[in-house]
This record gives sequence, C-alpha cells and structure tokens, in this order.
Amino acid sequence: MSHLEPPLAGKLAGLTSSVIRDLLKLTADPNILSLAGGLPDAELMPGTRIAAAAESALRGSAALQYTESPGWGPLREVLAGRESDRLGRRVDIAEIFVTHGSQQALSLLAEVLLDPGALVVVEDPAYVGAIQVFRAAGARIVAVPLDNEGLRVDRLAELLAAGERPALVHTVSNFHNPGGVTMSPRRRQALAALAEEHGFWVIEDDPYGELWFDRPAPAPVASYSSTVIRLSSASKIIAPTLRVGWMVAPQRVCRAVELLKQGADLCGSALTQQIAAELLADSAWLTGHIDTVRGVYATRATALVDAARDHFGDRLRCTEASGGMFVWAEFTDGTDTGELLPRALETGVAFVPGGAFAVSNPYSNAMRMCFTTAAPEMLTEAMARLARAAGARAPVHSAQL
Repeated sequence: MSHLEPPLAGKLAGLTSSVIRDLLKLTADPNILSLAGGLPDAELMPGTRIAAAAESALRGSAALQYTESPGWGPLREVLAGRESDRLGRRVDIAEIFVTHGSQQALSLLAEVLLDPGALVVVEDPAYVGAIQVFRAAGARIVAVPLDNEGLRVDRLAELLAAGERPALVHTVSNFHNPGGVTMSPRRRQALAALAEEHGFWVIEDDPYGELWFDRPAPAPVASYSSTVIRLSSASKIIAPTLRVGWMVAPQRVCRAVELLKQGADLCGSALTQQIAAELLADSAWLTGHIDTVRGVYATRATALVDAARDHFGDRLRCTEASGGMFVWAEFTDGTDTGELLPRALETGVAFVPGGAFAVSNPYSNAMRMCFTTAAPEMLTEAMARLARAAGARAPVHSAQL
C-alpha cells in the first residue's frame, strides 16, 4: 500500500548546512593544523573557577528549578551594571534579556522584527550565523561591503536614497567575524543617525568586544541610539558551555522576545545563569582572566600575520589583528581559495574559503583564519604548509635586490 510522505516546511528549501561545520568534520584529523574553527581556546577557560561557582549555586535548590523567561534576576542585574558601563547610560534590568547564547537572541529577534520578504542589510563578507537566521525568516538580504573602518555606511545611505527601506541592519561592530575589522566611531554614530532618520532597527552583534589587544573597542553603536539592539555573550570571555548570551533592547522588544522564548524553551538554565552571574560579578577575577586571554590571543595573532607575510609577501593581504579571533586574508594574484583548500588539506592545514561568507561578492580569492587555538609555532608551521600548497616562493625583500 502506497503512502504519502509528510512534507517539511517550504522555508527549508533555501537553507544549506554551514560550510564551516562541514569543514570541521574534515579537520578532526589530529595531523591537520586547523585555522578553520571559530572556537576560543579551551585551555584558557577557567574550569576550576566555573566548578567552584557551580558548587556554590548547587548549595541551594533554585539552581535546579525553572527560572524566569527573561533570565535569572540577579544575572540580569549584573548584566545591567556591566552594560551601563559600556553604554555610558543607565540600563534598566527590564532592558536586559538573557538567551541561550547570543545566537538564540538573533533567532528570536528575527521572528520579532521581520515579516517574510522584509529587507535585511548585512555586511559583506557576512557572519554565517546571521545569514542562516535571516534566510530562515524569509527575509530579502542585501549586502553592504566592509572596508578597514567597518560597514560602509555611505553605501547604506545610497541604498536608502534609492528608496530601499530595511527592517533591520546587522553588524558585527568589533573585530568582525569573518572580516577582522572594527567599525570606526564616526561610522557608528552615522549608522545610528540613519537608523533614527529612516526608522529601522540595528542589531549590533558584539561577542568579541572585550577581546581587544592594543586598546579598547570604541563605544558601542547602541550608545548612540535606542534603535540599536545590542547582543553579547559569555562564550568568548568565559566558556561556550554556559550558553549564556544577552541582549540590551527597548522594553517592548524584550516583551515580544519573551513571548516567543516561552514557546521555544520556556527559559534558560538556572544553573548556568547562576554560575555566569557569579563569574561576571567578580570584577577583579574577571579582569585578570580576560587580560590573560587577550595576551595569549595577541601573541598568536601576531605570529599568524607575521608568518603569512614571511611566506607570501605581497601575494597575501591580511587584516591587522587588533582583537577578536580571526584574520581575513585575500590573495592579490587571484588564487582561488576554494580550489586551494583540497591541496591545503593534503599538506595538513585547513582554513575557511571566503565563499562561505559571501552574499554578493564571491570572495573566491579570500579566506578566514582563526588564531585562537594554536600555539605561535604551530601557526607558523600552518603558514609554511599553506605556502607549500599554494606554491608560494619566499618573498624577495627590497634589501636583496
């Protein structure tokens, strides 16, 4: 007897698996030096301190129970204080909403702010997680390019002048994933002004802002306007396993998100939120911990960029790694990184081709490299292997001519 197979939702037709997740399966081989992941270094995560905070939380029964949908009250108070310092204004606890990582915040906001067919403006190259969320929401996506000052706000202004009316603009303002750049203060102010003038939301996605190397990141875009919804996370500064992210948003947005979160998972984990509250409130310890992470990452970033320049010279143009976790690199001779990747894997090194982050520009000659999980000597070796795969010759310096 024949039977009809029940269908899946039509919106899944346009969705594909992340290239990065697929690549990570290939790089599980311990013989491959992987620059492909986007992971913080587990060796730097404060396991002993987390265990102590967990033991403290488990002394009471509240850590085992459901908690409020917007997040455990004391954690929201801690976050309100931290965000008040970042934004230079008082942030009320009602403006804080805790989510299962900042990715859940992005997903819930897409449901709250977007109707099918709504226009979303993203950066190009774009954060993969944002593209997946907006495509699943049925949005029409238009890309605005990045340069060394971040989002090209002038190009956004041109879109608006041409009659485009975005529902929201998404930006990774600090140490961009994958672009590695940070939006300049003047562009932050200009973006906030455009949002107020034209009535669209800005989602400022900021998981890397505290991972600066030489100087702190500029004041958030959200410090300039209440039309900016700010997202952040404990994943990069403490540990991803806590799955504690948060948003700072107007109360009406938080109330709308609460309705949807109740339908998704009711609430987050009371245990991990209590752990996060203790760690984030311990300012002296947290400052020292983040300083350590910054120092290690800065050394690794420098090693990667220096090795890339030593092996490729002007053939490979890299972003200056001033913070975060990533370096964006572009071959100036037209080398196709999608074609290079299989040869690179054969020599024992992996990266993410630029096409994985493409929206309008194909970025066929670009790649993203993550420097956080390998020691400097391993990063140097990774560049040597990549040079062999690319057939690179040692650059000739002017003193040798």
